[in-house]
Amino acid sequence: MNHINDNIPNSKLSDLGLPDFSLSDSPKNLGYYFPAEFAPHDATWLSWPHKEASWPGKIDTIYPYYSTFVKHLAESERVCINVNDTAMQQFALNHLQQANVDVSKVEFFIHPTNDAWCRDHGPAFLLHRTEKKKAIVDWGYNAWGGKYPPFDLDDVIPTLIGKHYNLPVFYPGIVMEGGSVEFNGAGTLLTSTACLLNENRNPHLNQAQIEQFLIHYYGVEQILWVEEGIVGDDTDGHIDDTVRFVNADTVLTVVEQNKNDENYGLLQHNLKQLQAMRLLNGKQLNIVELPMTDAVIYEDQRLPASYANFYISNKNVIVPTFRCAKDDVALQIIQSCFTDRKVIGIDSTEIIWGLGSFHCLSQQEPSIVL
Repeated sequence: MNHINDNIPNSKLSDLGLPDFSLSDSPKNLGYYFPAEFAPHDATWLSWPHKEASWPGKIDTIYPYYSTFVKHLAESERVCINVNDTAMQQFALNHLQQANVDVSKVEFFIHPTNDAWCRDHGPAFLLHRTEKKKAIVDWGYNAWGGKYPPFDLDDVIPTLIGKHYNLPVFYPGIVMEGGSVEFNGAGTLLTSTACLLNENRNPHLNQAQIEQFLIHYYGVEQILWVEEGIVGDDTDGHIDDTVRFVNADTVLTVVEQNKNDENYGLLQHNLKQLQAMRLLNGKQLNIVELPMTDAVIYEDQRLPASYANFYISNKNVIVPTFRCAKDDVALQIIQSCFTDRKVIGIDSTEIIWGLGSFHCLSQQEPSIVL
C-alpha cells in the first residue's frame, strides 16, 4: 500500500504553517476523481450495526430492515460488510439468511468499528480517468465534531480496506464525512456550509481553503454550497438529507410544505440557493422537489427523517419510508427521476432512531469503466 500525501494538498495553504508539496501529488492532478453514486458499482460497503448507544433500547428492532436493505443491494452488486470478529459475522449472517439474502454476494471483513455509519467513516474510492486503477482517500473522522467518542476504530477503516486491496491511500489530514458531499460525476460537488464550516470540524480552515481540499482530493472543478441542514440532524447539516444529484444536471431536494414546521424556512432558503446556481456549462440545475415526511418523534426527540437519504445501487434506488401518508408520493417522485432503476421503499422508522438511514449506512465502490 502506498501512503500518499500525509499533509496538505495545496501549497496555497502554506500560511497555516503546514508543509507544502507539489500539486502534482494531489489525487486530482494524478488523474483521479470521485464518481457519482449513480455510476456503476463493484460493491457497496457497510459496517454491521452493533453499538447499542446509537439505537438505545431499540437496536434489535433494526436488523430485519437492515437485512432487507442488504437483500436489495445483493441483487446487483457485491456487499462488503465490516464486522468486529467472527462472532459478529455469524450473528450478521444469521440475520441475512433469515431475510433470504443471496449471501454468495456478501463478503465479510474483520475490520472492527465503533459504529455503523459507513458513509462517513468508510473509504472514499477514486477512479483514474485514463488507467484501470483505483485509490482511496482516508479523510480524518471525528464522529461529527467529537460528539460520540470513541471513534478511533472507525477512523482507520479506509486504510484497512486500502491495505487489503493494495490500493494507494491518500491522507488529506483534515476531517471530512461522506454524507457531507454530493457529486454529479461531471466536475461538480455540492455541500453545505452548516456542516463543512462548522468549527467542530476544521476550525483552522476557511471556506476557500476547504474548497481546495475538495477540489484536489475528490478531483472536481466546482464547489456549490447550500447553507442549511434539517432539524434533528446531529451531523450539523449533511447534504445527503437535503439535496441529491440524480444525474449530471438534476437534483432532488426536500421541501417542507407546512409553513409552521421548523424545517420550512431552512429548506426554502436552500431551494432559492439551488435556483441561483449554475453548473460548469453555465446551465441551471433541474430541480425536482421532494416532500419532507411528517415529523418523526421518539422520546420527545425529532429525528432527521428525510426521503433524500436514499441509496442508489446498480439496479435499485432504496428509499427510507416512515409509515407516513407521503411515503407513496415520495417514492413516485423519486421513481420518475430513475427510469433505469427500480425504486424500493424500506421502512426506516426504527433505523432513523440512530439518526441516520440507508445512505448514511452505506458507501459505494465504483466500477472501473474506460
